Amino acid sequence: MDKEFEKVAGALRNRITDGTYALGASLPSQRALLVEFGVSRATVQRALRELTGEGWIESRQGSGSRVIKTQRIQSSRSASVGSRPATLGPLISEAFEQPEITLDVYTLTSESLDTHLRLQVERIRGGELRPRSITLRVLLPREDQPMPYPCAKGDPADPRPGERMRATSRLHTASLRRLLRDLTTEELVPSVEVTVRHAPLVPAFKVYLMNGTEALHGMYEVIQRRMELDSGEVIDALDVLGLGATLTHHVKDTDPDSPGSVFVDSMKVWFDSVWERLSE
Repeated sequence: MDKEFEKVAGALRNRITDGTYALGASLPSQRALLVEFGVSRATVQRALRELTGEGWIESRQGSGSRVIKTQRIQSSRSASVGSRPATLGPLISEAFEQPEITLDVYTLTSESLDTHLRLQVERIRGGELRPRSITLRVLLPREDQPMPYPCAKGDPADPRPGERMRATSRLHTASLRRLLRDLTTEELVPSVEVTVRHAPLVPAFKVYLMNGTEALHGMYEVIQRRMELDSGEVIDALDVLGLGATLTHHVKDTDPDSPGSVFVDSMKVWFDSVWERLSE
């Protein structure tokens, strides 16, 4: 797995989903990106091809790349106060402003989680945040179970798309462990616990449970796209996008019977049941 390519693609996805690059906005030039990330033009071009295949951007010769799809989050809280539409980055940033942080995540890979938490670690290192503890639990699908996606269109027995997904997951899971545990080594956070488990489930959705009071939930959207393998070969594939689909933001309040409270509590019960009884 090309770590430099993943770094560039992940950073650009994050900027699209947190509103840095809004719908219709142009991305920086390839030259600006290769200077910023310190990578080759070939790496930047591969990252842009990846985002084009996923449907985030449209690239045209001579006119650069333009955002044609963004993350949508439907939040009852933002709607009630008439603020701007919620985006994923600020919601996670807000969750990290608590003295004791708990984050439970059920996802297909840990790619987007790695990207967002990297930003929070930089805030901690910069002295903006001083949490006492961080507890992260990540629930992923088992690697040895058959998965309907990603797969080569017309050839579901082709193992390469699945191998690519698992390599991506391993890369970002290892990054998360190292990233957060370094905070204790550097004596910036007294207590950090990172646990990753695998369950025999095929994720149809992703969920973030933050500090026991908020939940972000979104269904995976099945898409057809061009997928570039590590060998350089490009194939037609069926894949899923978690960030591309609308996420719903639920907040637990003082009313145990409110829709937000019921949703957060029920998702927490579901997560704990799978974590304790199905995962390893």
